[in-house]
Amino acid sequence: MAVSQKQRKEQARIARALGEMGFALPGSLTERRFTCTHAGCHCHTDPPVLHGPYIQWSRKVAGKTVSRTLSPEQVADYQAWFDNERRLRVLVRELEGLSLSIVESDPRTPRRR
Repeated sequence: MAVSQKQRKEQARIARALGEMGFALPGSLTERRFTCTHAGCHCHTDPPVLHGPYIQWSRKVAGKTVSRTLSPEQVADYQAWFDNERRLRVLVRELEGLSLSIVESDPRTPRRR
């Protein structure tokens, strides 16, 4: 297997970045505002004054979307974890791309005729 010094350095950089990463939370945050079911409420006026904002965290669990409302304090506490998840995905894609480039450039791979 022929791995260049540059490729080894790139893998080491990715590994260091992964090792420095803290907690990671998957999913997305969405700010939502709602109308209620009470006919006389201010959310039914013209223009409506909706209830909220409510911060909703959504993610997939066993193929189904699961949502949970978070308080502003929770969002502040966990925001770095959501950011880490995005960074984690970027680093994994970089490592996969690097690995693929090594396999694709391997001269031992039989060529199709």
